[in-house]
Amino acid sequence: MTDSPLKRPLRDQYAGLRSGTLTARALAEASVEAHRIRGQHDHAYLTWNGEAALAFAEATDALIRQGGDAGALMGIPVSIKDIYAVPGLPTYAGSSRRLPQQWEQPGPMIAALLAQLPSVMGKTHSVEFAFGGLGTNAHWGAPRNPWDLDAHRTPGGSSAGAGVSLIGGTASLALGTDTAGSVRVPAAMTGVAGLKTTVGRWSTNQIVPLSSTLDTPGLLAHRVDDLAFAFDALDGVLTRHGTRVPAPPALADLTFGVPGAFFWDDCSPGVAEAVEAAIRQLEAAGARLITFDLPHTDEVFTLFQQGGLAAAELAAFLKTELPEMIDALDPNVAARVKAADDMPAWEYVRRRAVIDKLTTAAATRLSDVDAMLTPTVALTPPTLESLLPEGAYARANMHALRNTVIANFMGLCGLTMPVGKDSAGMPVGLQVLAGPWQDARLLAIGQAIEEELGTGLDLLGKPPAP
Repeated sequence: MTDSPLKRPLRDQYAGLRSGTLTARALAEASVEAHRIRGQHDHAYLTWNGEAALAFAEATDALIRQGGDAGALMGIPVSIKDIYAVPGLPTYAGSSRRLPQQWEQPGPMIAALLAQLPSVMGKTHSVEFAFGGLGTNAHWGAPRNPWDLDAHRTPGGSSAGAGVSLIGGTASLALGTDTAGSVRVPAAMTGVAGLKTTVGRWSTNQIVPLSSTLDTPGLLAHRVDDLAFAFDALDGVLTRHGTRVPAPPALADLTFGVPGAFFWDDCSPGVAEAVEAAIRQLEAAGARLITFDLPHTDEVFTLFQQGGLAAAELAAFLKTELPEMIDALDPNVAARVKAADDMPAWEYVRRRAVIDKLTTAAATRLSDVDAMLTPTVALTPPTLESLLPEGAYARANMHALRNTVIANFMGLCGLTMPVGKDSAGMPVGLQVLAGPWQDARLLAIGQAIEEELGTGLDLLGKPPAP
C-alpha cells in the first residue's frame, strides 16, 4: 500500500474530511509534493494548477469547519482531461494552439463536478483531439507509463495523463472520455479502474468532440468502489433520474459470459494468462461462467479499421469550427482526418445505420448474462521507440483499441480493473461489459469482482520511484 492520503478509498477521504481527521489542504499538499517528485518524469499534466488548488483547498476547509457540505467530492483532488472546458484553465485538446475562449466555459459535466468544490489539480494530457489509443502527442510529448523506468512506454490514450495522474499520486479521481476505449485503455495500461458510461447518459456539451455519435464522459480511479462513489456523486445531477449504485451482488448469483474468440487473439505474453487466472478465481468463488460470443464482433472491428465514424465527425468539427488548426495537426491525426475526405455521404449514413443495428443486437444478447468478461487491452504498452518505423503506430493503435471499441460500436457500458501484470511487468486489465443503461448495476458487479480479486493497489504494489 502507500502512505499517500490520495490513494485512500474515496469513501475514507469523504469521511475524514467531515470528521476533521483529514483536510482538503493536506490532500492538495500531498498532490503538490507528488508532482514535485514525479511531475517532470511522469509528464501527466499539460496545465498544472497546484498553487491555485492549495488556496482553494484552504477555503474548502474553512467552509467544512463552518458546517458547509457541497457534495461528496468536496475537497477531493481531481485531474481533468484537457478536452473538457474548465473555467480559468486553457483548453488545447492536445493540439498545438489554445482553443478559443468558448472552450473555457463549463458544460454540464464540469458544472456538476465543480459545484461540489473538489480541488482541481490540473488538466492532463490528451492525444490531439482525442484521436488515438496509445497516448502519444507530437506537440507535447507522451506521458510516461510509470511502471517502466527504463523504457518510455505509452500510458494509453486518448486520456493519456489520466491514469498517470492517479498512479503518480497527484489525483484521487480523474476525468477522461471514451470514444473507442480512451478511458479503459489508459486505465488498463497504468493499472487503475476505469468506467465508460453508456453513450447519452452524461452530456458531452463543452467537451471538445471527436465523434458526436460515440463520445462518452468517463472516470478513472484506483478502485471500482471509488468509481461507484464518484458515479453516485455525479449521476443524479447529470441525469433526470439518477440511479444509485446498488449493493454488490453475491458472486454466486452472477452469470458471466466469457467469449471463446476474438478478444483473446494476439495477446501479448502474460495478458491472457492474467485475465484467465482472474476469471478462474471468480468461478472458484461461486460465479457461473458460460461461453458467450457477441454477434458481429468481426464486423465491428472491420468497420473500425475502415475509420468508423470518428474520422468523418472530427473532420466536420474541425472544418466548421477550427479550420485554422488543420494544417498544424499531429501527422498521426492528420492522416486519418484527411482520409475522411474520400468518404461519400451515403457511406457515412450506412455506417450510422450499422451501428444502430449492432447496438440492438448486442443489448438483446447481453440480456442473457449479468456481464461479459474479456481482456481490456491485448497489447502490452509499447515503447515509443517501437512506434517509429513506418506503419508501426497504426498497427499498435488498432491492436490497443481492438477489444474496447466493441463496447462503443455496440452501445454498451464498460469497466476495466487491474488483475495483475504481463510478462513485461506491465499492468493487465479485466474488461467487464454490460448492456446500455446498466451503468449502476455494472459498477455493483465490478465491486463484487473487486472484493474477490483485490484492487490494483493490492495486486500491483507501488510503481518504481524515478
